[in-house]
Amino acid sequence: MSTTASDPLAALGSLPGVPDAVDSVRKAVDRVYGHRVMRRRSNEVTAEAALRGSRGSAALAGADWNLEEVRRRTDFSGDDESRTVGAALRLTAEAGQLLSIWRQSPLRVLARLHLVAAGGAAPEDAVGRPRLAGEPVDEPLIEAPLPAADEVAGRLEGLSQLIIAGSAAPALVTAAVVHGELLALRPFGSRNGLVARTAERIVLIGSGLDPKSICPAEVGHAEQGRAAYVAAFEGYTAGTPEGMAAWIAHCGRSVELGVRESTAVCEALQRGAA
Repeated sequence: MSTTASDPLAALGSLPGVPDAVDSVRKAVDRVYGHRVMRRRSNEVTAEAALRGSRGSAALAGADWNLEEVRRRTDFSGDDESRTVGAALRLTAEAGQLLSIWRQSPLRVLARLHLVAAGGAAPEDAVGRPRLAGEPVDEPLIEAPLPAADEVAGRLEGLSQLIIAGSAAPALVTAAVVHGELLALRPFGSRNGLVARTAERIVLIGSGLDPKSICPAEVGHAEQGRAAYVAAFEGYTAGTPEGMAAWIAHCGRSVELGVRESTAVCEALQRGAA
């Protein structure tokens, strides 16, 4: 994060194109929250959004399963794809339990998310803590240079302080920066992408933009495709105003596509088809 303004997140919110993205997301979210189904069956929409968001996040991590397979399966202890889908499902379920902690101790939340994501697959002494110097990272989708362990520690602390201090930035901007920074740092030995997308979800819910968690950005990230995801993320790592704005806009479009998915769920529930 290259800006040095007193409120760097708010400064990002004024980049060209970002206010339009923020406004577009807000209007889309307001529309789905205004759907008549949300008055009576919001819990069902939330549950379906969680399932679809988990599937989308797992797809970006290399486990691109059909939604009905995710819905049907009960055992996720088999091969690596199964464990990835299981991790995504566990993280989505955990996200709602961590909202009250996030604003006071984001690093504690990130540690818990990695513990949940690892699910016993990582060495016990490496779970839930930032990686040490020389420790490898398994994150095949992201090929950006890997920051050194001491840089990771410093930037994580900086991110934590920004969250604790609060910001006038729109929720979309904060969520995009949290997501992008965790991808850039890859602080854990594994499952960093899943953790980063769950942290984005926590910000969107906790900010009040999506309090019922019915706008799964993970769906939109997956729908736009892995290549578009990586290209937008490269804009974040470049640190230029144009690159940062492109990443925030990409995250905004992902939320809108998540809204579209949940709107379709609302319509299906209204017809009695789901």
